[in-house]
Amino acid sequence: MTPTFGLIIIGDEIMSGKRQDKHMPKVIELLSERGLSLSWADYVGDSPERITATLQRAFASSDVVFSCGGIGATPDDHTRQCAARALGVPLALHPQAKLLIQERMQDVAKEQGLPYEPDRDDNVHRLNMGVFPEGADIIANPYNKIPGFTCQGPGGGAVHFVPGFPVMAWPMVASVLDARYAAHFHQNAWLEKSVIVLGSMEATLTPLMESVEATHPGVKVFSLPSVDHPQWGRHIELGVKGAPEQAEKAYLDLRQGLKVFDVQYGPEMVR
Repeated sequence: MTPTFGLIIIGDEIMSGKRQDKHMPKVIELLSERGLSLSWADYVGDSPERITATLQRAFASSDVVFSCGGIGATPDDHTRQCAARALGVPLALHPQAKLLIQERMQDVAKEQGLPYEPDRDDNVHRLNMGVFPEGADIIANPYNKIPGFTCQGPGGGAVHFVPGFPVMAWPMVASVLDARYAAHFHQNAWLEKSVIVLGSMEATLTPLMESVEATHPGVKVFSLPSVDHPQWGRHIELGVKGAPEQAEKAYLDLRQGLKVFDVQYGPEMVR
């Protein structure tokens, strides 16, 4: 079966509005390109207690979860420690992560024309970025070699931890999808078909929506109302989504059912 995909976005800067989240739209895009979809997302500030509780839920599920942010080595980065606490395992310096971080430090020293000093205090501290929950696998970072990591959950799923920086996180998410979940790509084709309905209210159309869903199990009927659209004004986007054959049949029933209402139509949309 196709896994359920979730997303956790960590950081006070998101919760305070200092930065706008860009991860969720991009993860939706990356999944959609592969015939997959995002089922849920959680936003969490830099509270170790809340991060740990959120990760415990993720690990207990069978979901595939991407976690963005908080894996650095500054005092406000708690994700690595919270992941270990959520799993009940110790933290340990991952040997491959250590080598990659040391490679990065050597590259930086060379770029700056300085000698590489592995025992210098700041370089020793940088190795903390490779301290992961025991048993973690690393996720390669093509931007600067500082890896992310993956932990398996007891519920059968996995949480994949990447940095908060989009330039690093997005290629890492794509690589995890391609390396681990390619067998599920485009496994379940999906069709969304809708029409703009003018001159009606959601409450009036609800019985029709319920009837179509009851007649076509597995198909979801949706309505997206708008009150101030620049072209259509007050309207409802009414549609169905599901496996293509079932969705097409449900959409025909939906359009047929609309004939009893005194409404006007805008354009149809297919996704």
